[in-house]
Formats: sequence, structure tokens, C-alpha cells
Amino acid sequence: MAGDARPNIIDHPSPNFGDRPADSQIDILVLHYTGMQSGQEALDRLCDPASSVSSHYLIEEDGRIFRLVDEDKRAWHAGRGEWQKCVDVNSNSIGIEIVNPGHEFGYRAFPDHQIRSLITLCQDILDRHPIPASRIIAHSDMAPDRKEDPGELFPWDELAKQGIGLWPNLDKTAARPDQEFDHLLDQIGYGENDATKRRIAFQRHWRPADISGDVDEQCLAIAKALADIAKR
Repeated sequence: MAGDARPNIIDHPSPNFGDRPADSQIDILVLHYTGMQSGQEALDRLCDPASSVSSHYLIEEDGRIFRLVDEDKRAWHAGRGEWQKCVDVNSNSIGIEIVNPGHEFGYRAFPDHQIRSLITLCQDILDRHPIPASRIIAHSDMAPDRKEDPGELFPWDELAKQGIGLWPNLDKTAARPDQEFDHLLDQIGYGENDATKRRIAFQRHWRPADISGDVDEQCLAIAKALADIAKR
């Protein structure tokens, strides 16, 4: 998949990284929001040795892309969690922080400039790394017990139209009310977390109109579609 343009990247090195294990492979892409009051505050924290956190990239609301850690190094963005049985997500992933104040400081929609830059960057990453669509995830997907980002306002459907991640086509999928929803979450890749919290994480990503954690026919249909894709 080739993007229409190459990303314009500003190098802003962070000291917070390590070597990837020799047997690791880059096959997960994790999208975050910064959850801080400004992009500069987030950039400073991700580059502060005392914080012990980082990401490979940060994308400002105006679309500027900062490279903090080289992709061949292990950034410290994911923390505790798992996806599709991978329990050391940092070692196998690239992390992108997207500037947004988050739920604590006034969560809002992501600007068009920012999403266009994100799409260009993701397409560039996918040109170089064979990351399956089912392993392009939200931070909350891999850590639903402690994370909410990038949240229910994030346009996953728009990214999927550009070949980035999954989005179910319900017109071609029959709902399976008899299929246990939690078993479908296992198939998609969600780890062993609190059942309600991982249902909410699923809804934040794929059915953001209702993030109550209550499972309905639409949730089942979406989960079935995603589980079928993940098996391919």
C-alpha cells in the first residue's frame, strides 16, 4: 500500500527508549491520545528522562509530525496490557501519540489536518512494516482496564477507508446473536481484563455511539465481522 505523499517529519529525539529484543518483530501499531493540556506539554514529557515514557511519533493538532524514537528502537508507550496474546507490546510495536486533551482535560474531535497527517504517517509505516490490519489498535484495546485513548471520537472508519486498521462492513455480515460476545472479543485479540471494561474499549473503537458496555445486536454483528477478518 503506497500513500499519496511522504510525511514531513520533524526530528525531536527523546532519550527514553531501549533496544528491541533480538527475536521481536514490528507487527503492532498502537494509536494514543496525549491526554495533556497542550501539545508542547506532551512533547516535553515524552522527552523528559525523568518521565520514563516516550513514543515513536507525536502528531500535533496542526498536523506537524515529530519523530521522537527511531522505529528500530523500543519506545515506552504501551505499558501493561496485551493484544492477540502479545504481552510485551512495546517490543513489537510502533506507538503514535496524537495531541488531544483527552477525557480529563476536555476531550474533543480530532482536527482534519491532524488526521490527514496521521493517515500519511501510518501509510508510510505500513509501506515498511507488514503490520496486519487486526493489529492496528487503540491503546484502550490492549489495556481496557486502565486506558480510554484515543477514545470514541477517533475516526477509525476514516482510517480504514485508507487501508489502516479494520472496520466491519455490516451489509455483508449477518448478526449471530447466539455467538458469545466475550468469546468473539477473545478471537479479535482482547486480553483477559474486566469484562465490562473490555466491552467498553471495544465500543470506543468500533461502536462509539454507545459506550455503556451493554451488548446489543449491533455489537454482536460488529464483533462477528471483526473476528472473521482477524482469522484471515
